[in-house]
Amino acid sequence: MSQKQLKEAFISNLNGTSLLEVSLGLPLAPLCLLCRGLLLILYHLHNGKPLRSRTCSLLLDFAVLVSPLLFSCTVLSPIIFFPPSIIAAICAGIFSKIYSQRKHDTRAPFRQIVKDFQRTYLDSEYIPAITALRVYVNVLTSIGILAVDFPQFPRRYAKAETYGTGVMDLGVGAFIFGNALVCPEVRQKSYVTQAKFSHLAKQFFSIWPLIFLGVGRLLSVKSIEYQEHTSEYGVHWNFFFTLAFVRLAASLLLAIIPTNKSWIVAVNLAVLYQLILNITSLKTFVLHGSDGKGTRVGFFNANREGLLSLFGYLAIYMASVQVGLYLKKRRNSVKDWMEAVCSLLLTVLVLFVLLHLSQAHADPVSRRMANLSYCIWVVAHCLTFFVFFLMTDLVLLFTKLLVKGSSVPSCWSVAKPPNASKKDESEAVPVRRESELSHACLISAVNKNQLLFFLLANVVTGIVNIMIDTIHSTTALTLCILHLYMFFNCLIMYILHAKNIVLKFW
Repeated sequence: MSQKQLKEAFISNLNGTSLLEVSLGLPLAPLCLLCRGLLLILYHLHNGKPLRSRTCSLLLDFAVLVSPLLFSCTVLSPIIFFPPSIIAAICAGIFSKIYSQRKHDTRAPFRQIVKDFQRTYLDSEYIPAITALRVYVNVLTSIGILAVDFPQFPRRYAKAETYGTGVMDLGVGAFIFGNALVCPEVRQKSYVTQAKFSHLAKQFFSIWPLIFLGVGRLLSVKSIEYQEHTSEYGVHWNFFFTLAFVRLAASLLLAIIPTNKSWIVAVNLAVLYQLILNITSLKTFVLHGSDGKGTRVGFFNANREGLLSLFGYLAIYMASVQVGLYLKKRRNSVKDWMEAVCSLLLTVLVLFVLLHLSQAHADPVSRRMANLSYCIWVVAHCLTFFVFFLMTDLVLLFTKLLVKGSSVPSCWSVAKPPNASKKDESEAVPVRRESELSHACLISAVNKNQLLFFLLANVVTGIVNIMIDTIHSTTALTLCILHLYMFFNCLIMYILHAKNIVLKFW
């Protein structure tokens, strides 16, 4: 077998892992974010000022926010529960130290601190958990697309061939979920002020970079005979095309249907698509082609997975628009967000019950078809992931109240009450938006150029695969390459952020 065939076989015919293992890995990224925030608060407590060194901030962010993820999907993957447990224990230790060493003038009974915390006002326009989720989906995807080519990355984490729940299967849907949370229809800026035709024209123009990247990837892969997993999207299709057409289709639907009814569209689309898969021969066509032997003759046959999975991804997108609208509701206090956490957890519970029923009576999870079970699985896990980030922000806000003047970038800060007196206003902590606190923050740096980060990761992944025999790499070499790869990607984003450069042409 040629090197290309070996690499294709290495990522093909896999069955994924269990739902439980995927779920157990979800708290790791939020715990890393919590650990970084607590370390910054502890530094402020001991030094009386925040960490200002950009070099130290970058190294701290990479060591705490990225490196644990690399270890957890390689050498620590046999004990998936171990990294989150260790980091949670470290966080508990740091919090305990902060609580015991806070200044005497800020010491109050714990019950009083909790009451004051619940009444704390927040900036209702800024939800840092959304930024954190979108950035981490991008970072985890970037890790996965290169790590999957190394033997230290468990085969069960890679994309399943037909049915199954691999970690990378979730990543694809999570990308759609994250994009929908901040789409123009959710933000309701241009969507409200512009006519529908003007808005649609703007959305049509905005997807050209994705089309351009999709064509660029197609041409480059074919020209250098790069390894391909054909049953993933098809012969010519790729994820950039999926992102573009899902966004365009969603904009068309939301121009006709009220945005707050997007969940109804999502449910009907996912259920109807599943019924057609089960009742007609569409499922057989997706899996085996029009001749039942896996033919790739003709454009539709060649790209059947990518084209037909658009229905499932569109359902995920529409459901995520509804989630985005719910999150954008005005919530001014910590108590409001604690109630939101409870509501989201209840929704997650309902979705997991529906997932069990869907798998038992409709079809198991299949990313290849983007069926009903896959849609429910993605939305349930993305909501769980978001809730973890939301809880992280609340814990960090509580800890910041213990250490007066402390700040954590890409996190909530205390806002002035809407009816505060002049005296209260003079004593209140001023609102610090992300732009003021994120001068040395990897989360903000990646968020500023998300598409560029993803594109850079794809290009570097291709270069590494061309230059290195990844399949036969040792553990030490694998860890070294993955760390250098991610550090390079993060460093470029960090430099662009420091110079306030946003590479966006649409």
